[in-house]
Amino acid sequence: MPRQSQDETLRRVYREHVDAVFGFFAYSVGRSVAEDLAGNTFERVIRHWKRFDPARASERTWILAIARNVLIDHYRRESHRRSASLDEHPLLLESLAEQDDPLARSLAESAFEDWISGLGDRERQVLALRYGADLTAAAVAALLSLSEANVNQISSRALKKLRAAAVPDPGASSTG
Repeated sequence: MPRQSQDETLRRVYREHVDAVFGFFAYSVGRSVAEDLAGNTFERVIRHWKRFDPARASERTWILAIARNVLIDHYRRESHRRSASLDEHPLLLESLAEQDDPLARSLAESAFEDWISGLGDRERQVLALRYGADLTAAAVAALLSLSEANVNQISSRALKKLRAAAVPDPGASSTG
């Protein structure tokens, strides 16, 4: 591929996929770190573009696989995970608010870190890809080597856990 054509292709790839990559990272580690990790991801995309095989995966799936590896590397470098604040997770909360979900109404910013920390690594990863990167369940399944049914089950259970942590159980209130 001629150099100019490859440059144009990489610019197009960046424009089309940067929001999904940033959303994935913003959901996973927060906005401040997401910018750096997104930059690292696209550096790897550029370095390894010749390895991309459209017969094996879509551009988005290939790029998000790279993003996932960048995130794993980040977690390895950092001995602890940072949870982000409520304003750094607009996609999930916005989608829940659009559904008039009580979770979006009752969630306080100060409780978000504790709220999201109740999820396991796999649950966080599935939700980050589904809501942060705006992937379909099928795309998440392909990326994580899971079945689509498993992705849907993990997502559903994780959202139930989050709702349970954010919305008090009306039967649990004591009568004085």
